[in-house]
Amino acid sequence: MKKNILLFIAIAYGLIVAAGLAFYLSDLHYASPAGTALGATCMFFPLIATLVCQKAEKKPLLRGLGISWKVNRWWFAGWFLILAIALFILLFSYWIGGPQNYSLNSVGLQNASRQLGVPPMAVVVISILSGMLTGATLNALVGFGEEIGWRGYLLHHMQGQSFIRSAVIIGTVWGLWHAPLILLGHNYPQAPGWGILCMVAICIPMGFIFQYFRLKSGSVLVPAIMHGTFNALSGLPSLFIQNPETYNFFLLGGTGLAGFLSLLLTCLLLYLFDRYVTHDNLVTHPIASQSH
Repeated sequence: MKKNILLFIAIAYGLIVAAGLAFYLSDLHYASPAGTALGATCMFFPLIATLVCQKAEKKPLLRGLGISWKVNRWWFAGWFLILAIALFILLFSYWIGGPQNYSLNSVGLQNASRQLGVPPMAVVVISILSGMLTGATLNALVGFGEEIGWRGYLLHHMQGQSFIRSAVIIGTVWGLWHAPLILLGHNYPQAPGWGILCMVAICIPMGFIFQYFRLKSGSVLVPAIMHGTFNALSGLPSLFIQNPETYNFFLLGGTGLAGFLSLLLTCLLLYLFDRYVTHDNLVTHPIASQSH
């Protein structure tokens, strides 16, 4: 099992390092359509690693990794939870940044309001609705490229490990995997080095949440939808930014302290829900065969 995991990590990491290096040598800028295309392409690297590893293990390429189309209430619960997390992030960002950083009268929101010919709050509602729909469709397809690796292949090989240990291991692997893109300017252009550590800190609690819904729903498609929706709604706080030049990526937004606190709060609520409402104790038990 350890050999299979190492092979998966080597392939997934090797591909993104190679892609990042090629992009760097091409002298392109990450904050451009080319950078966006690179990020979207890299999200399929865990899928490629999964296919190679499944082939090496002489298993059906995508069999036994949790690809199920049986929709249940956990699909919708996970999808709408991401909206709640996005609102948590907005509230924490305002709490940390204050009115000098966030306002309903921000230039961006007012400009969008004039362009669309609707009130500012209507812009927010439209942004949320479009983010939810995009997250569950196009973004979910791209998100699947990652999730089949993290919550599919890796989680499948975590059977017997505790839920929290699995979430920490996979979250760490997932967070560090972003390093080549972060060094190019992804999420933390102000200080890429520290950004790698911040990404790991974000990915661990987010991985806890995605893992919970992967197991409760019985399908890896659910974290793919959640992943896609989180990415789609990640720009929501930017509508309220007062001064982009003073915006601190380490404190505000989904990839900063506000995001970390929001995810940590959600993890705590899920633990209490699992322990005292459903009494499943999923979080306190080892990963079982239901992760297939």
